[in-house]
Amino acid sequence: MADTSERTLAADAMAVLPHVPQPLTERRELARHLAGIVGESNVLWEDYDLMLYEYDGSIDRSLPDAVVFPTSAEQVVGLVRHCAREHIPFTARGAGTGLSGGCIPVEGGILITFAKLNRTLEIDPEDLRAVVEPGVVNLHLTNAVAHLGLQFVPDPSSQKACTIGGNVGENSGGPHTLLYGVTTNHVLGLEVVLPDGETIHTGGKALDTPGYDLTGLLVGSEGTFGVVTNAIVRLTPVAEAVRTVLGVFENVADASAACSGIIAAGIVPAALEMMDQLSLQAIEDYVHAGYPRDAGAVLLIEVESLAEAMDELAAAITDVCNAHHAREVRIARSAKERNLLWAGRKGAFGAVGRITPDFYVMDGCVPRNRLPEVLAKIEAVSQRCGLRICNVFHAGDGNLHPLILFDSEVPGQEDLVREAGAEILRICTEAGGSLTGEHGVGVEKKELMGLMFSESDLDVMRRVKRVFDPDNIANPGKIFPTPGRCVKPRPGRHAAVGW
Repeated sequence: MADTSERTLAADAMAVLPHVPQPLTERRELARHLAGIVGESNVLWEDYDLMLYEYDGSIDRSLPDAVVFPTSAEQVVGLVRHCAREHIPFTARGAGTGLSGGCIPVEGGILITFAKLNRTLEIDPEDLRAVVEPGVVNLHLTNAVAHLGLQFVPDPSSQKACTIGGNVGENSGGPHTLLYGVTTNHVLGLEVVLPDGETIHTGGKALDTPGYDLTGLLVGSEGTFGVVTNAIVRLTPVAEAVRTVLGVFENVADASAACSGIIAAGIVPAALEMMDQLSLQAIEDYVHAGYPRDAGAVLLIEVESLAEAMDELAAAITDVCNAHHAREVRIARSAKERNLLWAGRKGAFGAVGRITPDFYVMDGCVPRNRLPEVLAKIEAVSQRCGLRICNVFHAGDGNLHPLILFDSEVPGQEDLVREAGAEILRICTEAGGSLTGEHGVGVEKKELMGLMFSESDLDVMRRVKRVFDPDNIANPGKIFPTPGRCVKPRPGRHAAVGW
């Protein structure tokens, strides 16, 4: 790993300085004002209640001064206008399943949570559109349109809980985005309350609208430009036929080579996932999905097409896997077998949680052809820091999710984990990749932005932020490095620009 001074900087850079809430009397007065907008039952402000909202799926924590549950877009407008008048920071929160600290109120203020703004306002099966409020759970939308032969494609592993508002904020992905794209490819328009309380509408139901692509700018902006109060999303017909294949390999290098080989053969699966041995063992103990516990790695490959093409596609994938030394290739013979294989993959994080007190999920991207090299370097990080790291990730688009296993009760381990995480992300950027594929920057990676972007790049981003939020009250403390804390590229290297 890096030298001691750089390691300390990396650990410090990935740590959050938690907000200290206002005194109880001041919070009570704030709650009184907020209750006038959303009702007394929709405001939380006492210590115990606030503790339930100080974290998401990352390892950082910070308390809000109050939590509010709006039930209409008009109430959101009222809340934001109050924040603008009083210069109070506000942060939007969906289900709290994010993994980069995006919904943690690092500067306190008001946490606006959308658990009660969760209606599907319109379903248009002819034009393949739906209009939803931000609190709609991702999977609930697919379930609502399944009888029409439709689906909402972006499918994060947390899709049973995560909300579409959160997906929009983080530009979430998932296993099936290899073929279909990430959230931004499925959002056509937004209703957004800006930090001054003004409501704007971007995009629309048409495939393209005139003017700047403000919808594209807002998706993935992590709540730093305003608050989404509804979204027009694209619905996609369910494929005529689906085939799921499990390729079993002795090591991750062969599995990685097979992944590239499948794409090189002109086959673009709907999903192409990889799991290594440690994750396979954890998953099998938890889900009993039928994964081989002794395999070095598996590829979970899913293709969608016309029924007549399925046998040929499955045979071609089998040939590629065998050419790269697959020990075994299985094809799911029924919907039950397919669902069980996917239950294992989507239950991976929960499975890992059963074998360790804590784990830290990273999220970086690398070009597919660099996977063997990068995974070997991640294993070297594991050996050097003495912490187990397992890998469960979207191999098809090179989106890595190393899980670093640790115990926060052991003094110094959390700093060691942050240091290892920073080193992994440095490895990704030095391989020509990215700091994030779908989890966002949030607070987790903001001090590492210098690994990818020059100061001029970051200055342009800050200027765009100021256009929407000149007073910096919309989810402050996210994305942008803190002066003096930003990790820079190693000497002799220039900031990467993605791939």
